[in-house]
Amino acid sequence: MSNTTRLFVAAALPNELKQYLGEQASHYQQEAIRPVPAENLHLTLYFIGNVAATQLPSIKQVTQHIARQFPPFDLHLEGIEPGPKPRSPRLIWARFESSEPFEQLSQSLTQALSPVPPNNRKSIPHITLARFRKDRPAPKHLEMLLPEQPVVLQVKEIAVWHSELASPHPRYTILESYPLAHNLP
Repeated sequence: MSNTTRLFVAAALPNELKQYLGEQASHYQQEAIRPVPAENLHLTLYFIGNVAATQLPSIKQVTQHIARQFPPFDLHLEGIEPGPKPRSPRLIWARFESSEPFEQLSQSLTQALSPVPPNNRKSIPHITLARFRKDRPAPKHLEMLLPEQPVVLQVKEIAVWHSELASPHPRYTILESYPLAHNLP
């Protein structure tokens, strides 16, 4: 058994949103694009990385404490497009509009869980839908897809996730979830 574990903090997605995103991502079907399985779709708030397994209880406790400080919030889908750099994309993502609650929650988690001081770079709320294959030429001329009607992700809880590297996709497991609970009865 390994004495390290690979972790991140993220919000799970409702099945309806996973289905919608999967349908939209199918517009990008090409040999050079590898879709993320629906069960792996999530909204990352902070990637922790490899840590000693003995740190897991502390990470869970800190994450729960931070979750209690924030109210639930909504994210509004801006579009689905290649990213994160438009001129040299490496993935297809569902990008949400900037959100102060998301940014504050992400920064709080980063400051509390990062072993090095954070760079205070703004996080872009997004869900990775597909990755470009490294063994194929990068796809060209991929268009942005705009939602035909408003698409909203309600973030009501966050979780500590375990990531197990595997082929062709990593396996993700929610270890423990915590409701966003500020000002709730």
